[in-house]
Amino acid sequence: MTRFILSRALQIVVVLWVIITATFFMIRFVPGGPFTAEKAVTPEVLRNLEAHYGLDQPLWRQYLDYMGKLVLHGDLGPSFKYASRSVNEIIADKLPVSLELGGLSLGIALALGLPLGVVAAVRRNRFADYLCSSVAMIGICVPTFVLGPLFVLFFAIKLGWVNASGWYGPTDRVLPALTLGLVYAAYIARLTRGGMLEVLGQDYIRTAQAKGASAARILRVHALRGGLLPVVSFLGPAIAGILTGSFVIETIFQIPGLGREFVQSAFNRDYTLVLGTVILYATLIVTLNLAVDLAQVWLNPRRKFE
Repeated sequence: MTRFILSRALQIVVVLWVIITATFFMIRFVPGGPFTAEKAVTPEVLRNLEAHYGLDQPLWRQYLDYMGKLVLHGDLGPSFKYASRSVNEIIADKLPVSLELGGLSLGIALALGLPLGVVAAVRRNRFADYLCSSVAMIGICVPTFVLGPLFVLFFAIKLGWVNASGWYGPTDRVLPALTLGLVYAAYIARLTRGGMLEVLGQDYIRTAQAKGASAARILRVHALRGGLLPVVSFLGPAIAGILTGSFVIETIFQIPGLGREFVQSAFNRDYTLVLGTVILYATLIVTLNLAVDLAQVWLNPRRKFE
């Protein structure tokens, strides 16, 4: 197991280096710069700004300086848009909001998707199965950028139950978390149903039934652990999708999180903030994928570390 973790850790380092390098050079090849949108900036002021931030240096020198500060000090650099703030400070301020949104969305996805999938599998080819499967299919087909505005129009504008935007009180969390969570609840329901049906057809399930075990015990002790393997495998991509999906949701609902800040920084060509956000999300995603792999082995001990 230790060898497996060390091997994956080395892979993570390589993947992160590739992502950082590719993002660093890609954003600098985009036409324009972080200060070109400022109409009042004279050529002399522009040159001074570029010299202050090191943008007048050769690209390879900028890259080496950035990587040195990142590796040695964890310094993501200054923000070009917010002159008095560093990227580390902005991320520390905005990240908790995005993590809260992601955690609520994932909780909703699991709380709705798992029971729907189990019910559909246990009641296979019955009304409950058809109903749960239909609901899941609808959830898969409707994207978040469509579902979000529909929720705003109905629950916020027409009924007035919640605010249309903002992140002030508990009720402001409801619509964004539902919008993001319902889509992934549909995927989890489908995967849970498929995994449960496969397990319920195994010989050891029939053996437990022959020994007189109750249906509830068979489901709880024998079926759930194996039936949830597809869901655990999906959690890595799901968490990645929830994290990146928050970019759209935070923009729709005007949530002051890191996803919305990332979108704005891309328009502002704030190189360091874009790169810092990419590094953070990439690190979270690859680390969570490692955790998912370890959880799969725990659920299925027969699987070897590869």
